Amino acid sequence: MSTAQAIRTLTVVGAKGKMGRMIVARCRKEGLACHELDQPLDEAEARRVLPRSDLALLCVPAQALSEVLVRLVPMIPKGTIVADICSVKVRPLDEMLALHQGPVVGTHPLFGPVPPEGEELRVAVCPGRGDEACRQATELMARLGFAPFNADAHDHDRAMAYVQGLNFVTTVAYLASQANHEEFARYLTPSFMRRLESARKLILEDAGLFRLLFEANPYSLEAVRSYRNYLNVAAGGDLELLVERAKGWWPEGGRPGGAKGFSRGKK
Repeated sequence: MSTAQAIRTLTVVGAKGKMGRMIVARCRKEGLACHELDQPLDEAEARRVLPRSDLALLCVPAQALSEVLVRLVPMIPKGTIVADICSVKVRPLDEMLALHQGPVVGTHPLFGPVPPEGEELRVAVCPGRGDEACRQATELMARLGFAPFNADAHDHDRAMAYVQGLNFVTTVAYLASQANHEEFARYLTPSFMRRLESARKLILEDAGLFRLLFEANPYSLEAVRSYRNYLNVAAGGDLELLVERAKGWWPEGGRPGGAKGFSRGKK
């Protein structure tokens, strides 16, 4: 940790949620003072802990962020950092900046509440107001065992529209196109069944969340239109072009990550 000011006390709002519980546990493991708020809001407790906190971390859905912050902001000192962990960043940052006059930071952990062991747990950190606040939030994420990196909110949302949102849209569209064809049942292949099983949680448990994220992301329709263009190429019969484009994910046959078809951080 830097010798400059660091976050030592924080309040996690939404502490009973899956991500909130994970963050609280990591904070306590690191010896940080971590207060918890959740529904129903205990206003007396909020008035007690928020003025003592260096950071108010909003672990709430993007659609609820504004409503939650409206209730809390009268209790949050101007010098306290307000941050979120939403999977979209443009709208939450705009809302936090409008409602809180002090330092604001947007973060997005690119993993779930039970992250796989051995994986690099990357966290996008998007500046809102205050370079020092962004530095402190970045150092906190590193202290919690994550791998933070600085990101622009618009670049973040555009990337997530393709990486997260388009994965959901194309999966549900693919399965919806076949759902009423019972006559296909005896033709299903092992590879299709593997794809079907991998989509189970996405469709049966997480569909509501991803629908909301799709609506909240300003780049969702751009991603869908881009995908439609590639489908048009397939409809024209030029599959070789698509295959060559897709090979960019495996440069020289190596691990995924070098996709030429996805311009990271560029518009």
